[in-house]
Amino acid sequence: MNLPLNDRKFIFLLLAVGLAVGLEILSIAGVEIPMPYAPSIYAVFILGIGYEVLWSGWKALLRLNFSSINLLMLIAVCAAFYLKEYPEAAVVIVLYVLGEKLEDIGIENSKTALDALVNNAPKTATVKQSGQATPIEQVEVGTVIQVKPHDLIPMDGVIESGESSVDESSITGEPVPKEKIAGDSVFAGTLNQSGFLEIKTTKTATDSTFAKIIELTYHAKNNKSEAQKFIQKFTGIYTPVIMALAVLIFAVPVFMLGRDLNHWLEQAITLLVISCPCALVISTPVAIYAAIGNASSKGAIVKGGKYLEALAGIGAIGLDKTRTITYGQPTVSDIFPLNGTGIEELLACSAGTETFSEHPLAQAIVNASRQHGFAPHEAHRFESIVGKGARAVCLACNDKPVLVGKLNFIMQQHPVSKEAQDIAGKLAEQGKTPVVVSCDGEIRGLIGLTDEVKPGSEDAISQLKDMGVEPVMISGDSRKAADHVAAQVGITTVYGELLPEGKVEVIRQLLGRYRAVAMVGDGVNDAPALAQATVGIAMGAAGSGAAIEVANIALMNDHISLIPFLVRLGRKATTTIKRNAIGAILVKIIFILLAFLGFSNLVLAIAADVGVTLAVILISLRLMNTK
Repeated sequence: MNLPLNDRKFIFLLLAVGLAVGLEILSIAGVEIPMPYAPSIYAVFILGIGYEVLWSGWKALLRLNFSSINLLMLIAVCAAFYLKEYPEAAVVIVLYVLGEKLEDIGIENSKTALDALVNNAPKTATVKQSGQATPIEQVEVGTVIQVKPHDLIPMDGVIESGESSVDESSITGEPVPKEKIAGDSVFAGTLNQSGFLEIKTTKTATDSTFAKIIELTYHAKNNKSEAQKFIQKFTGIYTPVIMALAVLIFAVPVFMLGRDLNHWLEQAITLLVISCPCALVISTPVAIYAAIGNASSKGAIVKGGKYLEALAGIGAIGLDKTRTITYGQPTVSDIFPLNGTGIEELLACSAGTETFSEHPLAQAIVNASRQHGFAPHEAHRFESIVGKGARAVCLACNDKPVLVGKLNFIMQQHPVSKEAQDIAGKLAEQGKTPVVVSCDGEIRGLIGLTDEVKPGSEDAISQLKDMGVEPVMISGDSRKAADHVAAQVGITTVYGELLPEGKVEVIRQLLGRYRAVAMVGDGVNDAPALAQATVGIAMGAAGSGAAIEVANIALMNDHISLIPFLVRLGRKATTTIKRNAIGAILVKIIFILLAFLGFSNLVLAIAADVGVTLAVILISLRLMNTK
């Protein structure tokens, strides 16, 4: 835990603790401040250190709020003064104030990653038209702003001119900067590392991706975990019960059994002090803040402790195929030249025909041709046949007509050899998309396209299985394509060709079988399924307001490896909270029993309480370092 050693108040408090403990040791050794000065000196010391606690306790007494922890401290100090145990009164108040300070430090430490988000938020933008720095709240959509090298980008937008490396780690958690050129999107809060950029804003300051992340992260505290809700309810009942027990432990021996008043008053006060539920109350928020802050630093926005806790208990996880396990961008995987055609001619001719098409498959063929170093052939009289393919006249092929498209489309135009049909069938069986290329009525070859699986997908699925979470593919794509991708990453349960309502039905079935189920999708097309699942996780949500809004957890990058990490983090956070709570309760039970037996000690009790609080904080903060 990072202690604020540059904080004068904290240093003063540490010195006060040392002084109070020193006076207590001297008192035990028989060296005490002489009367009648002792009460006044200790009263000044106690008020100087704990006046806020005592004043809060006095107000709680006036309101008859017997569940107030500060009221317990007020009673403990007053009783210690009555017993003339002035050093004990000083130690009680100074250690309690130290415990409260450590709680505050624990919360601040656990919120470090969250605070870093706010600190990265630019406050002004340089508008190109005026050349002046303008508050971002006053900059409208469509305004061109200028960003110098090494400055933070103040608003979401599209690059109008310039190129640069942009560090997007504050949004996506990606440590490697991305190369950006004109036409690329950029996000507020990211760092322009090198070039001078002119950016046309696409969102207002309050609607930017960065603003939504900050808002949702800090609202996460409102979505309290079940453990946190339980502890709050428990302490509301626990404290008044302990006060009632303290009255009994004093009244019964003194008024019914005629025992020593001072001794049993001390035992009652000790009971009140050790029963202070500080460690119990602090155990959950520090752990949750630490875990959510850790997730944020990795590019995962968790909207509340209850979702982290729910993720820890999932038995199955539904995964969309496109843009979750795969990139969602087709690439050329196979090239089959036929009838004496070379690879260069096949790619360049088909690329020339597809150059003017905006279809993703067409652009994948054009990109493949260029990557092989083949310039697309010049073509004219381009015609797109929706859902089937395209035709054009290739100038490099002596003005011959070229057809590029589905097998059925080509077969409608002219005969197709059995060899070509067999190749198309094999590609389809592998989950790939076969594209047939013909020139002047003759098949020149086939091109297979596939949606490339993201690196790390297989490892992420394996990790989920090792944790006892059943991965299920829930895809709107063809069953063959879904089966092919599932086989590559190790998923055995596959649902394909599903409409949005079909995905919802699958999630319902999984909920009936596993009780708690997560769903991972792109956050827009999969919105109904994300909402139906116990935990909805939006993949690659950077720049998508809808994705951030609809999901319980939004992954700002495309790393599927974050999913098993989040499950581990959720489980570790839940286990930490339970262990902290059990440990705190056990210590209190031991000292409560000692108080009932008459063997407890006021200073030892408060030291144990502060020690447990510190241990709970330190254990919880370890969640910030979970890998």
